[in-house]
Amino acid sequence: MEQFITELGQTEAGDVYFNKPLASYTTWKIGGPADVLIVPHTTEQLIRVIKLLRKYDMTWTNLGRGSNMLVSDKGIRGVVIQPGKEFDYAKFDGTRVHAGAAFSFIKLSVLAGKEGLSGLEFAGGIPGSVGGAVYMNAGAHGSDVSRIFQSAEIVLETGELVHYGAEDMKFSYRHTVLQERPGIVVSATFELAHGDRKEIAAALAAHKDRRRRTQPLQLPSAGSVFRNPPGDHAARLIEEAGLKGCRVGGAEVSTQHANFIVNIGKATAEDVLTLIAQVQSTVEARFGIQLKPEVLVVGER
Repeated sequence: MEQFITELGQTEAGDVYFNKPLASYTTWKIGGPADVLIVPHTTEQLIRVIKLLRKYDMTWTNLGRGSNMLVSDKGIRGVVIQPGKEFDYAKFDGTRVHAGAAFSFIKLSVLAGKEGLSGLEFAGGIPGSVGGAVYMNAGAHGSDVSRIFQSAEIVLETGELVHYGAEDMKFSYRHTVLQERPGIVVSATFELAHGDRKEIAAALAAHKDRRRRTQPLQLPSAGSVFRNPPGDHAARLIEEAGLKGCRVGGAEVSTQHANFIVNIGKATAEDVLTLIAQVQSTVEARFGIQLKPEVLVVGER
């Protein structure tokens, strides 16, 4: 680590922080410190960082906006990378939109609607970044990233900058190739379609209203905790199992939406993990179905 830190200090890598608490970087407001947090602001800086990490055989974690992630109480050993300000952009060209990895996925859906472009309405309720959405094949309301994805620029763990098309990504439900072959999304291009601005705005407004009515937006959470099993919904199973309102420490199965675990005050990662395990065991005992987490659990246990 010392040699890595020494060379890192001699490298144009962006902003570097040591022993950085990560709770404020996640939507759950939970998480211990990262040994090193690096915020590269250009693709060139990101490539330098990845190559340096590879040189010293250092582990790394990509943070993004922290909207689908549970960071352990002990934090993350090694290096955490969060793409910086120059990855926060969106450009429209006809029916295509090219967006940086750090750009808000919700904001992108709103801007697309104002351009009269349809296809991103489903993203109106998905907090997080474009990079995270691509990585997870994020989706809602019967659609997902794979339906509009055209290509992405990705820095692989080797430091190589590659251009991936839809086939390269191997999309499936909340899954892409990046979950097996690590890489950091730099930017993505989506193919949309011309649509009626009023109809698009109405769809976005309907999704927003539904979120307000059905989701605990006033409390810190990571959105849906479990993937929907084939032909069913995790929220229905959890609610039918009588788990709404179930608490462990400061973590609670939301009384508003059963597939949300909310931080009702000073919840720890261990509180959340214990509650996740309790939900899984109860649902499996009741229905014979094993719920699989959708959130990423990272850090030292």
